[in-house]
Amino acid sequence: MSSQGTATSAVNVPQLISDIKSAVTDVLGKDLTTYKTYSEDMVRGMAEQAKSIGLSYAAGLITADRRDSFLKDLANTAEVFAKTLVGLAMVTVEKVWNAVVGVLWKAINTAINAALPLPVFPGQQAV
Repeated sequence: MSSQGTATSAVNVPQLISDIKSAVTDVLGKDLTTYKTYSEDMVRGMAEQAKSIGLSYAAGLITADRRDSFLKDLANTAEVFAKTLVGLAMVTVEKVWNAVVGVLWKAINTAINAALPLPVFPGQQAV
């Protein structure tokens, strides 16, 4: 017995394009909101910390050693901020890929009346 399905309909390319765009827009819209909120909070915090360090040092409230310690902490915060954004972007790439593959496979499965297995995101192992 063949594992192939029987073609029941053709893939509607304009509809498929629209569905892919919609799926990608949905993922990006949600994730960009997360990025924006996280970025605004972190950037505001780093800017306030920089202001505080500058004013405190200029007013003689902290020593050069203490200033350097605060600057090191600020640099570490900036590094964590950047790495977190990279991590969030990597998650978004996978979400977009999953959304696109899901729409494509659904269209193909509908057209051939079958249930083809979904591919695994590149770099991940099949479960």
